[in-house]
Amino acid sequence: MKNTILKLSMFLLLTLGMGACTQETQNRIGRSIQNWTGTNGVLEVYAGEKLVKRFIKIDKLSTASGTKDGNMSRPYRFGYGYLDANLNGVVDAGEKKVYFEFSDYSTNYIFFENPN
Repeated sequence: MKNTILKLSMFLLLTLGMGACTQETQNRIGRSIQNWTGTNGVLEVYAGEKLVKRFIKIDKLSTASGTKDGNMSRPYRFGYGYLDANLNGVVDAGEKKVYFEFSDYSTNYIFFENPN
């Protein structure tokens, strides 16, 4: 009973605290939770309408932040995933896990959670 009351109190405090945050702060908290929990993500990169690169089994995407400028967000995202060289959607022999990054200013990519 005591443990349940403590959990309920913590939940209420967290809910009230989130309500007092600005939208940007709430978004940042949401991104950090997503960065921490991860997903089974897919990142597809297009040249016009043609798919040219695909990264699969991405556990998380992170927003870069500076260290000397007060942890300001940098205009790119980065992560680790398998380069799907033959674009078939599965990790084949020889396809390795790689580091990648892409710009916030780019509009030629799609990131989504793998539905399979």
